[in-house]
Amino acid sequence: TMEDAEAVIAGFQLDAEDWRPRTEADLMRYCWHVAGAVGVMMALVMGVKREDADTLDRACDLGLAFQLANIARDVVEDDAAGRCYLPAIWLVEEDIEPAQHTKPHHRQELADMAARLVRRMEVHAASSRIGAARLPFRCRWAILSAARIYTAIGREVLAKGPSAWDHRVYTSKAQKIGHAMAAFVEAVVNRPPKLDDEPRWRRSDLAENAASA
Repeated sequence: TMEDAEAVIAGFQLDAEDWRPRTEADLMRYCWHVAGAVGVMMALVMGVKREDADTLDRACDLGLAFQLANIARDVVEDDAAGRCYLPAIWLVEEDIEPAQHTKPHHRQELADMAARLVRRMEVHAASSRIGAARLPFRCRWAILSAARIYTAIGREVLAKGPSAWDHRVYTSKAQKIGHAMAAFVEAVVNRPPKLDDEPRWRRSDLAENAASA
């Protein structure tokens, strides 16, 4: 819809303005603009009704999970391009000097912050599976495949710790095929996991924060 498209455009504007998040709320608002709103639009294309707020929330969660994984993986590349999506408050908490977060002597602190991103990714990805269960089979399979591939990226960043940015983390073609096959089984069985935690950041809150920013 036009509302969601405008949210995505606003995300591009943030990048164009060299915007940087101060708080976690700012970070999640950015993720909503560039990925969460895209997830909502994709769900609408797949046939989810606008009034089905809960399923759209879960679609938003998938986009948020993707973006959090991307930020964790690309933090060094982003820094080289003059961008930083880690909240300034996190940098202060880690006692990192401005614009120094990717320096070799701060790699452990960077890994700690990436772990925070991945933990949030996991919560949103788990939530998205509930929404995926309500989609037609082919759509469900596609969504679950993408979810498995992106969460694998985040988990690899987490597993590598301080060495996660020595070489770019990616999933190979063989790994993608494996994730697609596992997603096929998951889509056939169609029993989404019970959530240990609901996401702290919900679509309505993020959209409201974006509107008031």
